[in-house]
Amino acid sequence: MSQLTIIANIHAKPDQIEKVKAALLKLVPITRAEEGCLTYTLHQNNENPAHFTFHENWISRELWQQHMQAPHLEEYVAATEGAVTEFTLQEMTAFA
Repeated sequence: MSQLTIIANIHAKPDQIEKVKAALLKLVPITRAEEGCLTYTLHQNNENPAHFTFHENWISRELWQQHMQAPHLEEYVAATEGAVTEFTLQEMTAFA
């Protein structure tokens, strides 16, 4: 197994920033307690507050995929329906 890094970018509609931020913040403690989660950090862009980034490190891709099927992610999607304009995700491997 090799460690997996995830970079997830979420862009909220300008009038939905606080709603999306609140929903994202709810994910943090739940996800950090999940099996295989090494780090799970939410960032908000200083120049564009509608842009959020998660920097995640997981023990393995398999455990991250379990996270992606978790009920709290389904709840997040439902809570932010229509409030997010863009979502991108990159799976990465660290070399150092």
